[in-house]
Amino acid sequence: MIYEVTIAGKTHKVELSKGESGWRCKLDDREVPLDVTSTREGVFSLLLDGKSYEVKQENTATESNIVVGHERFSAVVRDPRSFRSRSRAGAAGEGVKKIIAPMPGKIVRILAQQGAEVEAGQGVLVVEAMKMQNELKAPKKGILKKLNATEGTPVEAGQVLAEIE
Repeated sequence: MIYEVTIAGKTHKVELSKGESGWRCKLDDREVPLDVTSTREGVFSLLLDGKSYEVKQENTATESNIVVGHERFSAVVRDPRSFRSRSRAGAAGEGVKKIIAPMPGKIVRILAQQGAEVEAGQGVLVVEAMKMQNELKAPKKGILKKLNATEGTPVEAGQVLAEIE
């Protein structure tokens, strides 16, 4: 999985892959050996260069932060695959917008029910892939007209999981 991560105004390319001995991380163009474990939702234990860090993810309606120890950093994480799929579906606004599974996995949680009004960026469902949970969000404000997923069911990459009108 490749992400664009902007922390404190500086953008980095982060490539994560699961190997036999744990996670492999490539930051910009250099290998970074690390070991990551989720201790609870939004909190991770990170072992980097022999040092242990507790990393917390804080999200509000207006900003996203990463907290390491007592330091807080403004953070934006973009998944280019997700951006491309939204771009193909058109800009947020008129018409039906689809939430598409970015990779094969399993639905672990439904966050909004069919017929509910959702805000742009609001979590709709959570897909687990490679032992990581990915919250899929509404691409626009509207009504969740169709929900093609139930908890515990497997999904394929590219499968339409929900439609917002």
